[in-house]
Amino acid sequence: MPRGLALPRALASALPSGSHRSSPRSVPPRAPPRWVRPRALASDSEARFPSFSSLDELARHLRGLTGDPLESDGGRIVTFRGDTKARIMIIGEAPGAEEDKLGVPFVGRAGKLLDEIFASVTLSTDRHCYVTNTVKRRPLNNRDPTAREIEWYRGYLREEIRLLDPAIVVCTGRHSMRTLLGKDCEGITKIRGRWFGVDGRVVMPMFHPSYLLRNPQRTPGSPKALTWDDIREVKRKVDELSLIEPEA
Repeated sequence: MPRGLALPRALASALPSGSHRSSPRSVPPRAPPRWVRPRALASDSEARFPSFSSLDELARHLRGLTGDPLESDGGRIVTFRGDTKARIMIIGEAPGAEEDKLGVPFVGRAGKLLDEIFASVTLSTDRHCYVTNTVKRRPLNNRDPTAREIEWYRGYLREEIRLLDPAIVVCTGRHSMRTLLGKDCEGITKIRGRWFGVDGRVVMPMFHPSYLLRNPQRTPGSPKALTWDDIREVKRKVDELSLIEPEA
């Protein structure tokens, strides 16, 4: 981390005292990234999904959507936030109560923590990232989306990926991870922090911020400490690929 950057309190407290101030040599070397064979994101049924000319056009279409499986739950459509020309894409799972109110993803407590996590490595979720969800409405009572619901909205997510054309995709949570890596991939606790190749992009699963809020342990090896490792690896990859021009 560049000198002078303040680690977010929620993550800093997960590390041993003074560990984030140590020299780079004090950080144990990471294992080489594990890669899987790239696979196509689109299924045969998705190949028949309508295409759009821009992310804004897709968002307008979504706002008028009817007949989708979560419409009966009463939630409003939640589209995206961030930069529509970003090279980094963040995919969550489903909107929550605050997202349902505003129609924007990751604006509640979990969203604020997501912003802090990325800001800790000088990445802005508004200026450097495009943020979206796997399903586009809030499931009733914040339940997990079903496999059928995830599959129904999958074509819209595929269009977002095609139109944005990101170099890096960060999947937060097991549902977004399995949407991109497949239903038979290992659990997120085993493969978080690893790089996978999908359609010529690099994809990393990370814990969902809401999981970190539910697991506030502040010890080495805790979900928060592991997330600090993961976000540093994301920043290392961003720098390696020269995805962000230095600011004047």
